[in-house]
Amino acid sequence: MADLETITSKSDPAVQRIVDVTKSSRSNIKTTLIEDVEPLMQSIRAGVEFIEIYSSDAAPFPPELLELCERGGIPVRLMESGVVNQLFKGERKAKTFGIARVPRPARFGDIAERGGDVVILDGVKIVGNIGAIVRTSLALGAAGIVLVDSDLSTIADRRLLRASRGYVFSLPVVLAEREQAVDFVRGADMSLAVMDAHGDLPVRGLGDLRDRLALLFGSEKGGPSDPFREIAAAAVTIPMFSSTESLNVSVSVGIALHERTQRNFAVGG
Repeated sequence: MADLETITSKSDPAVQRIVDVTKSSRSNIKTTLIEDVEPLMQSIRAGVEFIEIYSSDAAPFPPELLELCERGGIPVRLMESGVVNQLFKGERKAKTFGIARVPRPARFGDIAERGGDVVILDGVKIVGNIGAIVRTSLALGAAGIVLVDSDLSTIADRRLLRASRGYVFSLPVVLAEREQAVDFVRGADMSLAVMDAHGDLPVRGLGDLRDRLALLFGSEKGGPSDPFREIAAAAVTIPMFSSTESLNVSVSVGIALHERTQRNFAVGG
């Protein structure tokens, strides 16, 4: 720890770089800020290229993160706590954070070449839900996620990085127009199953389907949009007590993918 250089002034170029990266007005997003130890470590393991990683001098630099940085040749410096406080004035202050280059956006082809089911989120806009779905999809063997009408302009959105704990770089997440997603499903060797409160296939029946599926989840209020309903091979419902209006979409994804784990684990995601 004694060997690490400490940034003591706001005039350090690294500080200005972080200020620039966190501006909400940026239109060309090539770099992003990744905060906290777990997201940083997961991003490194996913192959994300880091410019530099910092830790407040008020807390020990996490040794497991330092080891990963040393192995990956990632520059590391401490930052004086007073500078950190000024840098993140008025918002949550992370003790450990880094500047990374945003990876190439995922494409439909990245998902198609993998074997697992595909999760399509249609009109899901709450970033916390999307982040939870990313982690669940990765854990339960999905090949990737397609986000339609999510209001996100990049998967490197700081909110999504926090909500996914950095796992958003560990599987393909494609931002797409609705027509593009429909064309992808039509052109791929898979059937579309839409989650619908009034569907005729109980969710447990998903485990009996051996072919690759695209699993479509709409917003809790709007449900699946008409273009997806028109090409759906099945409408799947999760049985619930009648007094419960709906489940959170991230919970629904977890239930559906859990029924598909035997198939998805067998093909390796």
